[in-house]
Amino acid sequence: MRRLLPILLALVACALPLRAETIVAGLSREAINITANFEGSEILIFGAVERNAPAPEGELEVIITVEGPAQPVAVRRKERVLGIWVNAASIEVDAAPSFYAVATTAPMGEVISQVEDLRHRVSIPRAIRAVGVGVAQPEAFTNALIRIRESEDLYQLIEEGVTLRNETLFDTSIRLPANLVEGDYRTRIFLTRGGEVLDVYEQDIVVRKVGLERFIYNLAHERPLIYGILSLAIAIAAGWLASAVFRYIRA
Repeated sequence: MRRLLPILLALVACALPLRAETIVAGLSREAINITANFEGSEILIFGAVERNAPAPEGELEVIITVEGPAQPVAVRRKERVLGIWVNAASIEVDAAPSFYAVATTAPMGEVISQVEDLRHRVSIPRAIRAVGVGVAQPEAFTNALIRIRESEDLYQLIEEGVTLRNETLFDTSIRLPANLVEGDYRTRIFLTRGGEVLDVYEQDIVVRKVGLERFIYNLAHERPLIYGILSLAIAIAAGWLASAVFRYIRA
């Protein structure tokens, strides 16, 4: 049986289809440190298409996504009742990326089919997993969440934002805002022809708080009582100092 194993593995390898086009890529930065004066960062994503056969017919397209850590979100709709705005229907979004950017070489509807989009969760709506129980038109709630986060620059759709040269070299830049959530940001690159995904490449970007930001974050989450006492003490000291300065100026 052991003698037959190498032969069986060779037969299986021969039976597997060879991918004619694969991705070789890199990032300008693989780690981002969030400090007290962090104002955002820009990531350059670049790469090339490696071929072991002539390029097939059809237009080659590239899609690049950057996805932040997913978090549950409650989305509520307000209604006016007796002249007062109150929370009405709501849905629980199981997992919504804290940040999500999609850059493409062409309009989204041309670079990937709906079936492939559903399978790989590429577009922004597909990246959000929501459960609407007893709510009519739950997509209205997810659309509202998308609009809010687009206004905060947390969700970005950059159509025709990827440059592809001679169907071989590609690059784009993604702007990461200052209000990032700490965690691993997954970068994915898709090669498509005729809306079908040919190859996928993945790499993570590590986003971490450092220095004073890390100390305050750990203190607030791990020692909330001490954090509250220190915050109160600092507020009292700042008020006393401002009062002393004011009295000195008046004197």
